[in-house]
Amino acid sequence: MNKFKGILFTTDLDGTLLRKDKTISPENKKAIDYFMAEGGIFTFITGRIPLGAQPVLEQLVPNAPFGCINGGGIYDYSLKKMIWQEELDKSVLELVEYVDKNLPPMGIEVNTHEKIYFCKKSKATEKHRTDENFPDLCNHYTEVTEPFAKILFADKAENVELLDKMLKAHPRAAEFDFIRSDVEYYEILPKGASKGRLVKKLAEILNIDPKKTISAGDNDNDVSMLEATGISFAVSNASEKAKEAADYITVSNEEHAIAKILDDLDKGIIKI
Repeated sequence: MNKFKGILFTTDLDGTLLRKDKTISPENKKAIDYFMAEGGIFTFITGRIPLGAQPVLEQLVPNAPFGCINGGGIYDYSLKKMIWQEELDKSVLELVEYVDKNLPPMGIEVNTHEKIYFCKKSKATEKHRTDENFPDLCNHYTEVTEPFAKILFADKAENVELLDKMLKAHPRAAEFDFIRSDVEYYEILPKGASKGRLVKKLAEILNIDPKKTISAGDNDNDVSMLEATGISFAVSNASEKAKEAADYITVSNEEHAIAKILDDLDKGIIKI
């Protein structure tokens, strides 16, 4: 017992812990259950809002609060509430309107801490909504009254490339953070929000030595988390930026990457 006491393992969900069909493999589930039974603290840090994480929680419940909204909040599933969160200033609507006017095909979603509003639909936003089984909330972005958590733009990859250049050239770009969370997704976040800052905050809340933290990820939005933990892993299907940020590259998300990492830790191949 307590072989892994004092170790915090944080993982991204999509493309890392989850397979393409959005399920957790039995191999990963068994390894995580063993890690937690031996005193390890396991959780995930995702770009999803808590509602979007519900299908994952039906498969596996971590033994610590989880990070969400790409660094914008920490949700305690046992208490069913956010225990820490940041808000996106609504002056961000100036940038949203700029994109809406100058890049008409771009899908626009407003994420609050509890809901996702599909304000302007594209094929990518419809896929996002149906894949995650979100309610079809269609308010215009100027009509969303709740505090904003993030803005998500979704469209084909070439338009996301144009979007990146447009937003970074905007006169107010320095007031916000931008992250590409998928080949078809691009997000505006509160200034300073990141998975890296969040994993440090979570370690502080849980009283974990930062050197005893492990992370795994696959995309550009995981880079700050991979750089912030004591040891980090990129799956073999990861983006080049994620691979460059990680200490190790492991197997793909379809090959039970989390189980592989935990097995290497258990056997002493990886030391922390």
